[in-house]
Amino acid sequence: MSRISRRSLLAASASLAMPAVTRAASTALSFYFPVAVGGPITRIIDGYAADFMRMHPEIEVKPIYAGSYADTLTKARAALKAGQGPELAVLLSTDTFSLIDEDLIVPFSQIATSAADREWLGSFYGAFLRNGQIGGQTWGIPFQRSTIVLYWNKDAFLSVGLDPDKPPQNWAEQATFAARLTKREGGGVARWGLQIPSSGFPYWLYQALATQAGATLANPEGTRTFFDAPGCLAALRYWIELAETHKAHPPGIVEWGTTPRDFLEGKAAMIWTTTGNLSNIRANARFPFGVAMLPAGQRRGTPTGGGNFFLFKSANAGQREAALKFLRWVSSPERAAQWGIDTGYVATRPDAWETPVMKQYVTSFPAAAVARDQLPFAVAELSTHDNQRVTQALNDALQAALTGRKAPDAALAEAQATATRLLRPYQKS
Repeated sequence: MSRISRRSLLAASASLAMPAVTRAASTALSFYFPVAVGGPITRIIDGYAADFMRMHPEIEVKPIYAGSYADTLTKARAALKAGQGPELAVLLSTDTFSLIDEDLIVPFSQIATSAADREWLGSFYGAFLRNGQIGGQTWGIPFQRSTIVLYWNKDAFLSVGLDPDKPPQNWAEQATFAARLTKREGGGVARWGLQIPSSGFPYWLYQALATQAGATLANPEGTRTFFDAPGCLAALRYWIELAETHKAHPPGIVEWGTTPRDFLEGKAAMIWTTTGNLSNIRANARFPFGVAMLPAGQRRGTPTGGGNFFLFKSANAGQREAALKFLRWVSSPERAAQWGIDTGYVATRPDAWETPVMKQYVTSFPAAAVARDQLPFAVAELSTHDNQRVTQALNDALQAALTGRKAPDAALAEAQATATRLLRPYQKS
C-alpha cells in the first residue's frame, strides 16, 4: 500500500469525525472503488465523499470497496444485472471496450455538454484519455493512473563503480549495468541486477518493451493485434536474454507483488514497476534511490495503466447530473495534485502540476515528476474487444517463453492466432 501523507490522513480523519450534516439528500450515488476494505486509501476516499457532501448536501455519495480491479468489475456486473447499481465505478481503463460491448456505460461526452464541461473533459493528459476515447466519444475519466518507471539503488551503483546519478538510458546500457550489479555469493545470487515482473499482468511490462522496439500491440479500434510482429519478437527475445545471456535477471517468472520488496531488501538493484509504488518505496527504502524513465530501444516508451471513472446506464437523469458534479469536483487540479502526492499515482491533468502544493512536492522530491515527463512517450495500454481473453492469451505466451517451455516466435504466433480468432466477430467485413 502506498504511503499516505500525515496531513491528508488528519484531514480525512477530521472530515469523518465532524458531526453528520443534517440534510435530505435528493440524489444518491454509489461508486465501486478497487481496494480492499480498510486502510489509508479508503480513509482518503471516505474523506473525499464527506467533504463533497458537506458542500453539496443534496447529493449523497457512498463509496463501496470491492477488492481488486477484477473483483470490482465482477461485482459491478453482478449488481447491475440484479438492478442494484452502482452508478459509478473506478475500473481499469482497458475495460472500456468490454463495458461498451456489454452496453453497461454511458459516454461522458454525451452528458458533459456545456462549454465548461467540454473544457473539463479536455483538461486531462491525452495519454490518459486514449484508452477511454472510442468511436468519437469519451467513456472514462482518468483518476488512478500510472506508468511504468525504473527504480535504481544508488548505493548498489556505487558498489560496482557506476555513477549513482546516471541510470541506464538504453537497452544496451541496461543489460550492461544489470550484469555488473548482479552479485553472486555461495553458488547463488544475492542480488539481481534487474527485475521486470512477469506475473499478474506480464503483458503490461512486455508492452513497454514492445513499444521501445517500435512495435504496436493492437489497433486503436481494438479489433486486431500484432503480437507476432518483428518488434514484438525482438522485445521478448531481449527480455529472455537478460536472464539467459547476460545472467543479470532472474530466470523464469518474476513475481509482481514481491518485486518492490526485493528492491527494498537489496535483492534487486534495479526494478521496473508502477509509479503507484513510488510513495511506498520512498517511505521504506533505507538507501538512496532514483527514479527514471524506462530505457530506450529504438525509442522510449511505456503503456499507461490504472483506472478510470465510468458511469453506468443504471444512473437516472438526476444521478448522471450529480455524478458529473462529483467527478468535476474530485478531479479538480487541487485534488488531483494531492491524490498524486498521497498515493504515488500520476496527477492526471497538467494544471494539477501548477498548484502550489505540487510545485513544493516536486521541488522537495524531483523523482515525483519522472512519470509526468515520460507521458509524451506513453502509449495506450493494450485494450481490445474481449480484452480479458485476448490479454490472457498473450500472458500465457509470454510466460511460456520466459520459462523456456516454448520458443519466443512460436509462443507469440500462438497468441496471435488466438487473438485473431477471438476478435474476428468484431471486425467489419
